[in-house]
Amino acid sequence: MSQSIDKPPYFNGAHYSHCKNRMMIFLQSIDYMLWDIIEDGPTIPMKRVGETQVPKEMHEWSNQERKQVQLNAKAMHILLCTLGSEEFANVSSCDNAKEIWDKLEVIHEGTNEVKETKIGLLNLNYENFKMDPNEDIKAMFNRFSTIVNELKGFGEAIPEDKLVQKLIYSLPESWNFKKTAIIEAKNLKEHKLDELIGSLLTHELMSKLLIREKEKKIKRARHRC
Repeated sequence: MSQSIDKPPYFNGAHYSHCKNRMMIFLQSIDYMLWDIIEDGPTIPMKRVGETQVPKEMHEWSNQERKQVQLNAKAMHILLCTLGSEEFANVSSCDNAKEIWDKLEVIHEGTNEVKETKIGLLNLNYENFKMDPNEDIKAMFNRFSTIVNELKGFGEAIPEDKLVQKLIYSLPESWNFKKTAIIEAKNLKEHKLDELIGSLLTHELMSKLLIREKEKKIKRARHRC
């Protein structure tokens, strides 16, 4: 079922990396300043009393300060509306949007030490990635995308030209003819990932059709004998 582009992605505790990336893009699409609030924390209106900086009372806020505080409330509202009951309970005591975001990260990604371990394992899976012998292109690409998206969720985005090269050289020997044709036809740095997948899917489909035609010819020949 498709989801309205006006509604934030729902998160019930599953597939955190996927939901995290979608939420980041959703917030940026509404107002990039909302994402700044989550990254940097809210702006608290302050005033000087003697040698000390103290928070202002609400009636002392300027219009600009009120707008900044409102951004945090808006970001909190969006984040909380995305959460299932258990996830909401985990962050309901947070005072600002950054606290909510950071707490969800710790719960689902772990501490910095745990995150570094996960990133290391994901990078290892990426480096060792190969298409399995009995795997089709769609299944291979889904598996590849999962690794890439999880790395992106940890802030390890891989340039598209690197992804294209990795996928091409991950194909087995049975794809050597197609691999060579792709490499010779176009500079790999000019290839788009979706174009590559489209080309591989088309080749796979044509290969299956040819195999079926050969099988039909063999069966017809046997019947004549």
